[in-house]
Amino acid sequence: MFELLSKSIKERVSITEEELEFCKTLFLPKKLRKRQYLLQEGDVCKYTSFVEKGMLRTYTIDEKGNEPILQFSSEGWWIADIYSFLTDEPSHYNIEALEDCELLQISKPSWEILLEKIPVFERYFRILTQNNLIATQRRLMGSMSETAEEKYLKLIDNFPGCIQRVPQHMIASYLGITRETLSRLRSQLASKK
Repeated sequence: MFELLSKSIKERVSITEEELEFCKTLFLPKKLRKRQYLLQEGDVCKYTSFVEKGMLRTYTIDEKGNEPILQFSSEGWWIADIYSFLTDEPSHYNIEALEDCELLQISKPSWEILLEKIPVFERYFRILTQNNLIATQRRLMGSMSETAEEKYLKLIDNFPGCIQRVPQHMIASYLGITRETLSRLRSQLASKK
């Protein structure tokens, strides 16, 4: 079950097999069924999780009952409310499985041990944090300046399998558009082919 995590680590940093074996001892496997929560708003995020299999969404619920989606996470991605994880404060987000999932979880105390015992993980997590910051800034700028079509095409480019794996109303929520707009957009793009 550690194949994808091992690959993710080795793609970003140099690590010995002994270090990798020690790393594996700090993770706990977790399975979620479709629609099961990994985290609910108001709970403290006790783990950061690596997705070995499946798809999850991170979202909140606004005052009108809408569910704006912050992100989707699939195989090879990390998922957590990192603010809650690092500060031990209650989360403002829900994280829900959209499919049956297999995760590898690490608690904050185990994460601290990992960083202390194997310093190369400081670099690994710094690279992940940098990549996340860049992606977040690009998404924020895109949400303010791109058309619905541009946002949709970028989603297809960056996450091709997402369109087949995620319900259309969730795609619309993620893009910040209505279901009707997404439906119209999909029809227009299909007629251009």
